[in-house]
Amino acid sequence: MSAPDPTPTVVTTHQGSDLLDKGLATGKVGTFAGAVLGVSCVAPGYTLTASIGVIVAAVGLKMPAIFIAGFIPMFLTAYAYRELNSRAPDCGASFTWSTKAFGPYVGWMCGWGMVLATIIVLSNLAAIAVDFFYLFLAQVFHNDHIADLSGNKLINIATTLAFIAVAAWIAGRGITTSQVVQYALVGFQMVVLVVFAVMAIVRASSSQFHVAFSLSWFNPFSGLALGAFIVGVTGSIFAFWGWDTCLTLGEESKDPEKTPGRAGLLAVITILLTYLLVAVAVMMYAGVGDKGIGLGATANSENVFKPLANPVLGSFGGLMLFLAIFASSVASLQTTFLPAARTMLAMGAYGAFPRKLATVHPRFMVPTFATVVSAIVTSVFYVAVKLLSEHALWDTIAALGIMICWYYGITAFACVWFFRRELFDSVHNIVFKLVFPLLGGIILATVFVISVKESLNPDSGSGTSVGGIGLVFIMGFGLLLLGAVLMLIWRSAHPAFFRGETLSRDTPPLPEP
Repeated sequence: MSAPDPTPTVVTTHQGSDLLDKGLATGKVGTFAGAVLGVSCVAPGYTLTASIGVIVAAVGLKMPAIFIAGFIPMFLTAYAYRELNSRAPDCGASFTWSTKAFGPYVGWMCGWGMVLATIIVLSNLAAIAVDFFYLFLAQVFHNDHIADLSGNKLINIATTLAFIAVAAWIAGRGITTSQVVQYALVGFQMVVLVVFAVMAIVRASSSQFHVAFSLSWFNPFSGLALGAFIVGVTGSIFAFWGWDTCLTLGEESKDPEKTPGRAGLLAVITILLTYLLVAVAVMMYAGVGDKGIGLGATANSENVFKPLANPVLGSFGGLMLFLAIFASSVASLQTTFLPAARTMLAMGAYGAFPRKLATVHPRFMVPTFATVVSAIVTSVFYVAVKLLSEHALWDTIAALGIMICWYYGITAFACVWFFRRELFDSVHNIVFKLVFPLLGGIILATVFVISVKESLNPDSGSGTSVGGIGLVFIMGFGLLLLGAVLMLIWRSAHPAFFRGETLSRDTPPLPEP
C-alpha cells in the first residue's frame, strides 16, 4: 500500500475561510464525549495529586480561593475558544486562530507554546502514572518495598517510557477507540474521587489534624501576599490545563461549529466543582500543617493522596484510590496525545512544521506520525529532566504555568482582534467576543510576566539550576526563546507559511443578517 499523501486539500467553508480538510474522521465526537475527553486530559485525580502540594505550600488554607482564581481566566478564555471555533473549526485551534488574527509569526510561536505544553504534561503524567502503578502493586502484594521502585531512576525511566509507548499506541488507533477507553477510565476516577471527598468530610472530626470548615477559604482578597497569590494561581492554572482538547477535535465533532465550545465549557465547570469538593475535603481532614499527614508536609508535597488513602477509605478503598489516580494519569496520558498530534498535524498541513506531520493514517484516520513524534520527544524530555532534577514534578508544573499563560493568553487576544469588525454589533458580541476574552487575556498576560520574572530565581520550583539560571526558567521561557530561533531557521528554508501563502491573515466577512 502506498503512503497517503501528506498534502491536505484546501476547502472553502461557508464563511469563506481557507482552512484545510486534513483527512480526519468526521462526525464522531458529540458534546458529552468531547467533555469526557476534556476532563480526561485535565485528569482531576492526577492533577490534584500534582498540584495540591504546590498550592498549599504557597497559600495554605486559601487553596479553594486559588482554584477559583485559576478558574476565572480559564472560564473567560473558554468563551474565546468557543467563538473562534464557531467561525473557524480547525484542529490547529490556537495556532490556526492566532495566525489568522495576528499573522504567521505570532501564530507559529503560539503553536510552539501549545506543543511544548503538551510535551511537558505528557512527561509529567507518565511520571505520576509510574508512582501510582507501583503504589498500587505495593498495596496488592502487601509489600511496601515495591512502592520504592518508582524512586529508582533506571526503573522509573524504563517504566515511564513503556507507559508513553502504550498511550501513544492507543491514541494512534483512532478517535473512537479513544472515546471508549476514556468513558471507563474517567467514570471510574470521578466516582472514586467523589467517594473519597465525601468520606474525608464525614470522617474529618476523627482526624487529629482536623480543621473546621470556613468560608474564608474561598476569599482570595485577604491573608495573601502578591507573590504567594501568583505562585498559587500558576499552580491553579496548571490544574485546569487540557480542557481545550475539545477544541482540537472540532473537525471530528458531530457539529464542528457548536459541539467543541459546549464541550469545553461543560468540562471546565465540571473540573472546578470537583477541585473545590476535594480541596475542602482534604483540608478538613488533614489540615495544611507540615507534620504527619498535613498537606504542607514536605514528605507529602508530591503525593498528598498517599498518606490519606487508607485512613479515609480503608485498605480496599485506598487501593481503589491508588488505582483511580493511576487510571487518571493513564487516561490523560492517552488523551493528551490528541491535542499534541493534532496541533502538529495542523502546523504540518499549513507548512509551519514539516509536511510529514500532516500524514493521516488511511485506516484509523488519525495523525499517526505526529503521535509517534510526540511520544519520542516526550520520552527524551522526561529522561533529560529526570536526570537533571530530583523534583521534576515541581519544576515541570511551574514551567507549564508559563506555557499555558503564553498560548491561552494569545488565543484570548486573538479572539478580540479576529472579530474586531463586529464586536459592537450585539450584546452577545460585546460580552463573549470582547469583554470575556479581553479580561481573560489580561489576567493570563499578567501571570505570565510575573511567573517568568519569578522563574529567573535559581531557588524557584525545586531550586534546581543550570549555570546559575533556574531550571523552571529554562523549561518555561527558555524553550519559548528556542522556538523563536527554530522559527527563523524554518522560515529561511520553507517561507511559504510566513508569506501567508498557506494560511492567510484574513478577517472573516461579517455574518449574514
